[in-house]
Amino acid sequence: MKILKGLIIVGLLFAALVGYGVYWMFFDMNRLPTGEYLTEETSPNGKYTLKAYVTNGGAPTAYAVRGELTFNKKNNKTKNVYWNYREESAKITWTDNNTVVINGHTLDVRRDKFDFRNQ
Repeated sequence: MKILKGLIIVGLLFAALVGYGVYWMFFDMNRLPTGEYLTEETSPNGKYTLKAYVTNGGAPTAYAVRGELTFNKKNNKTKNVYWNYREESAKITWTDNNTVVINGHTLDVRRDKFDFRNQ
């Protein structure tokens, strides 16, 4: 019985490790390519700046747009909040201090992210 429990625990740990590895390699927004700068817009209160970059994955893949949010009052800390495939430009509009619209996708920057791979 103890051997069976040990095997189950080892199997679950292995599955968790493999699952995290797949997430890290294919879905982690912190591993996105940098890209070339397109444009940026700052929130009305100046707390955030959203910068857009376009990336070219090479001949067999289309362009993609990455949106990087900068926290202007927190030592310019950044995080990726937008990643969409088959786009070459970015239209950024702030609707209020915390809500931004990027190419038609509305995000509350305090909690939302858009990643085409999760749609």
